[in-house]
Amino acid sequence: MSVFSYKQRNNINLVIIIALGVLIAYSLQSIFSAILSTLVLYTIMRPAYIHLAENKGWNKRVTAIFLIAISIILIVMPFYALSSMVISKISELKNNEVFFRNLLVKLQHLIPVKINQDLIQEGLNRLGNWATQLFPSLISSAVNIILSLLVMYFLLYFMLIERKKFEFSLIKYAPFREQNALRFGDEMRNTTYANVLGQGLICLVQGSLLSLSFYVLGYKDPVFWGVITTFISFVPVLGPPVVFVPAAILQIANGNNFAGWAMLIFGFVVIINIDNVLRFIIAKKVGNIHPIITVIGVIIGIPLFGILGLVFGPLLLSYFILLVKIYETSTLASERLERIKTNNEHTEL
Repeated sequence: MSVFSYKQRNNINLVIIIALGVLIAYSLQSIFSAILSTLVLYTIMRPAYIHLAENKGWNKRVTAIFLIAISIILIVMPFYALSSMVISKISELKNNEVFFRNLLVKLQHLIPVKINQDLIQEGLNRLGNWATQLFPSLISSAVNIILSLLVMYFLLYFMLIERKKFEFSLIKYAPFREQNALRFGDEMRNTTYANVLGQGLICLVQGSLLSLSFYVLGYKDPVFWGVITTFISFVPVLGPPVVFVPAAILQIANGNNFAGWAMLIFGFVVIINIDNVLRFIIAKKVGNIHPIITVIGVIIGIPLFGILGLVFGPLLLSYFILLVKIYETSTLASERLERIKTNNEHTEL
């Protein structure tokens, strides 16, 4: 005979489950970004997997491997190639003190305000160190990168080939009713599309326009700065000007007035405003993410995930707000049912 009642045993089991869950979550914190990446990729790949494996009749394992291979080619390889390019470029600029000295002298002639060269140099060095840490190094972080990728694609593979079981388990163990769980799934899909695909499209267009304008106007490294702008553009309004304004001022300081003023006009009139046009179109398709959520999400995400925080930060904040809405809806429904039940009891009496 147990010394505990049935209810006590259940409560003890619940406490043990929660304690073990917290311990497991704490142990997995180093690969949290890989787990979140898995959920994002699963949400994006799910329609393609259903179309190929379930509608077209492709082998499930072959389909999963095919989609994973495409994601490696389109996402992983370009991103880490970019990381290597950025780190190399920053090291090159930091070691070229003569370039910065000449630049400061030209700016001194352009701007009638005394510039503290040592302060500017220190600021540039700090900015370079921050950017280097933001992009993961392929050499120093090779082990962590490989581990995260292996975990991400291992989970993704089994989530895809066992899609129905996975989604059934999510609905079964979700802490709200089935209709709210399905609603959460739909909203999560739309939020992911709006953050990753929608915002990604906007950033790609802005980066491409900047790269094209740099090429036409004769700026150096147009492709490189276009790619950098693509990533920085995840921060609304702040993004593209961070690249094209200093570049234009530098051109004016060098005496290339047409290239400088043309870049400023094109940047503020076209590159920035294309954001609003595309955002309006995307909002009709998959919903829109408010710029405030994006900015706060980036502030939250970058310290946690580095450069990936540009995407994951707004996603986490959007998921949090979505859960709050679901909770609010469930609470109102429960209160409504409680009032109906109370009114019926009073009527019977």
